[in-house]
Amino acid sequence: MNTDSEQYKKYAAKRAKKSPLALDCLRAFLVGGAICTGAEALHTLYENQGMSEENSAALVSVTLIFLTALLTGLGIFDRIAKFAGAGTLVPITGFANAVTAPAIDTKGEGFVMGVGTKIFSIAGPVILYGTAAGALYGVIYWISITVF
Repeated sequence: MNTDSEQYKKYAAKRAKKSPLALDCLRAFLVGGAICTGAEALHTLYENQGMSEENSAALVSVTLIFLTALLTGLGIFDRIAKFAGAGTLVPITGFANAVTAPAIDTKGEGFVMGVGTKIFSIAGPVILYGTAAGALYGVIYWISITVF
């Protein structure tokens, strides 16, 4: 079957399952909101135990990373993500999953050639381009406040 890219796009579009956009958005909103609400509840709990604002915020981040890594390892986070879509991409949980999932998938190849080489296969570009974009925006901001 010889087809050009336009014909293939039309063919794929006809056969692709249509996503219920409103329902997907609602699920993402509810699950992402639940994650953030849970984080706020943890923050309040830690502060009520006598922690400072700064230490409480740090411990919330560590707790969310730990829980996401644990749920990813148990296969639960993937089911939540399949249901909620982008709602699980709340920055810290999405990043923890992006680091943990490749490590788990490649553990059979060993710690060096498996986990060590694949652990940042998804998160690495995010770190690289996020840092580069931050530096570029910082330079633009510095120029804008210096010149104007």
